[in-house]
Amino acid sequence: MAKSWRFTSEQEDFAEAVRAFCRREVGTKEQRDAYTQNGLESHSPDLYRKLAATGYLGVSLPEEFGGSGGGLIEQFLFFEELWYGMAPVHGAGTSHTCAGIFKRFGSDAQRKRVLSAITEGTLYSISISEPGAGSDLSGIACKAEPVDGGYVINGQKTWCSDAHFADVILVTVRTERGDNPRTGLSMLEVPANAPGVEVRPISTMGGKEVNDIFFTDVFVADEALVGERGGAWNQLMAGLNGERLVCAAQGIGMAQRTFDDLLAYVTVRAQFGQKIGTFQAVRHRIATMALELEAARSLAYDTVYRAHHNLGDPQDLVRLTSMAKVKVTETAKALALEGVQLMGGYGYATEYEMERHLRDAISPTIYAGTNEIQREIIASTYGLR
Repeated sequence: MAKSWRFTSEQEDFAEAVRAFCRREVGTKEQRDAYTQNGLESHSPDLYRKLAATGYLGVSLPEEFGGSGGGLIEQFLFFEELWYGMAPVHGAGTSHTCAGIFKRFGSDAQRKRVLSAITEGTLYSISISEPGAGSDLSGIACKAEPVDGGYVINGQKTWCSDAHFADVILVTVRTERGDNPRTGLSMLEVPANAPGVEVRPISTMGGKEVNDIFFTDVFVADEALVGERGGAWNQLMAGLNGERLVCAAQGIGMAQRTFDDLLAYVTVRAQFGQKIGTFQAVRHRIATMALELEAARSLAYDTVYRAHHNLGDPQDLVRLTSMAKVKVTETAKALALEGVQLMGGYGYATEYEMERHLRDAISPTIYAGTNEIQREIIASTYGLR
């Protein structure tokens, strides 16, 4: 796929190296099925170990912690290529989200321990949402009671991606209750196998992805606190741009893969004595899909370039990352739905993977801040509150 001129040759080479890894390891449906129990699992520990061995997991982490010292562009290309290659390494996204938080707010000891571990393949998950607190994080009620030497956690979290295979869960909890519900939130690092932690997978159309988590008298030491006690709200807000860009990168990978798979199909599938790609009705719909894909890519690439080089006003960057998240994820969903329609019965059948593209493309419009919330953010940057 054509990349923006703004990317360096080293960045282009890195993207191609990740794509080559995916071609080698999961280049066929048979390989992907073998890693995922025929598509049931979203993450393969075996494949993740191979990915960790390449060093790519440290693409945006400091060299002192085993990373390669790259930035947001390298991270974007990494996730774009993994999702284009349909690599079942779902835990990479949540681990990198957590890495960003530790990189900004962790103590020196935490940064050294956690970032090195993530580079080597340790899996982190982040748990924020609750049954009564989804888009409204001020409603978080899962409580961490300060006790001698640490905290005791009680409560429930939900929609937690990857907790069922994570090694560690970064949990947003309420440590104090005051007049402002946005204050009193803290982040605690909790081993997934800690006594009192129960993870219950939630069945979804995408397979095994998200979970409920129940905490019953779970003790963690004082050292588990990440950043300032009571400062989780600001810590979460500080990482939103990066999280949206990861989501946009994954969306571009999915959208491009959907387009390429559909294009390959319409150039070989024959009806009425000719390839269906020669029918004007099909050609025009393919052309429209290409237009939407390139518009989404241009917005996403421009945004990550600006973020990587810290260009422009911070408020503009908030707007652009929300725009990129919305445009890319909705484009990926629209392309997959169109792909199913254009392939007819085969688009609906599991023999081909267009139906998988559609199932995979729906959830990104919901997680990392729903697209409705992103539109609220965009409007607020124009002074519409």
